[in-house]
Amino acid sequence: MNALISPVSLSVSVVIPVYRGEKSLPSLIKELSFFAGDSCTTPAGVPYAIKEVLLVHDSGPDRSDLVLEDLARKYAFVKPVWLSRNFGQHAATLSGMASSSSNWVVTIDEDGQQNPAEIGKMLDVALDGGYQIVYAQPLNPPPHGRLRNSCSKLAKKLALQFLGSQYQAGVFNSFRLINGEIARIIAAYCGNGVYLDVALFWVANRIGYSPMMLRGEARPSSYSFGMLLNHFWRMVLSSGTRPLRLITISGGASFFLALFFFAYAFYSKFIEQTPIQGWTSLLIIISFFSGLIMVSLGVVAEYLALTMGIVMGKPLYVVTSTPTRPPKQL
Repeated sequence: MNALISPVSLSVSVVIPVYRGEKSLPSLIKELSFFAGDSCTTPAGVPYAIKEVLLVHDSGPDRSDLVLEDLARKYAFVKPVWLSRNFGQHAATLSGMASSSSNWVVTIDEDGQQNPAEIGKMLDVALDGGYQIVYAQPLNPPPHGRLRNSCSKLAKKLALQFLGSQYQAGVFNSFRLINGEIARIIAAYCGNGVYLDVALFWVANRIGYSPMMLRGEARPSSYSFGMLLNHFWRMVLSSGTRPLRLITISGGASFFLALFFFAYAFYSKFIEQTPIQGWTSLLIIISFFSGLIMVSLGVVAEYLALTMGIVMGKPLYVVTSTPTRPPKQL
C-alpha cells in the first residue's frame, strides 16, 4: 500500500442510471446496503463506506419511479435524482456524478450483472496504483447473445483504431470507480453529445483495471442494435478529428486511383489498341466518387451537428424536484 491510503474511512457515492429498474433495483440496493455501514473494509483492510446511492430516474417506460420512492423511504442512503425526460444512460450518469459528494464515485448498471462486492477490490487497485479511474475488466463475456457480443468486440477494435492508443477502448466499462473531484468536474463541464469515457480521458491519465466476473442479468438489456450503433458513433465523434483525417486520406487515395484508371485507359487505347467502352468506366468512376463525397459530407455534417448542439447551449440533462411519471394506461 502506498501513501495515498488514509486511516480515515473512504466515502463512496454509487450512481445508478435507472431506465427499466422496476424489478432489478430492490435486490441490487439490498446488496449495496451491506456496504453502507462503518465496518466495511476492502480486501486489503482499508475502511470504506457507501455514503449514498444516487438513483437517477431516466424516465423509462415502467414504474421505476414508484420503486425509487419506496427505496428512498426504506434506506436513508438512497437519494433519487429525477430527470425531466429520457436523456440517455451517459447523461443520466453525469447528472448523478454532479450530485455526488464522496471521495470516490462508482457507476454501476441497474440490471444486476455487476457485483457490488467488487467495489472494495476496485478501491484497492486505485489506492495501490495511485489511479484516478479504475474500470472493471470482465473475465467472462457479457450475458448477451453471441451475435451482440461479437459485434461489440468488433466495434471496440474499430473504436481503438479511430481513437488512438491513448484511449483503451477495449476495456471501457459502465462499472467504473472515479476520483470524486474528477467525476464532479467532468459532470460540470461535459457538453451535450460527448461520450462519457472519452471525456474522462481528457482529464485523467492514470487509469487502472480490476479483473472480475460478470453475473447474469436480472432482466434483458434495453439496448437495441440501433442504440448500440449510435452509442459507438458518438464515441467516435467525440474522440476528436481522426475521422476527418480519414476522409482526407480517402480523398488522396481516390485521387491516385483516378490517375491509375486514366493511365490504364490511355495505355489500353493508344498502346494496345484496345477499344474502350467509355460509359462503363465512367459509370464506375462517377459512382465511386459520388459515394465518397456523400460519406465525407455526412461525417462533416455529424461534426457540425455535435458542435451546434454544444454551442447553442442544448442541456445535457435537466434535474427536476419531482418525478416524471409515465402516462396512465387507459
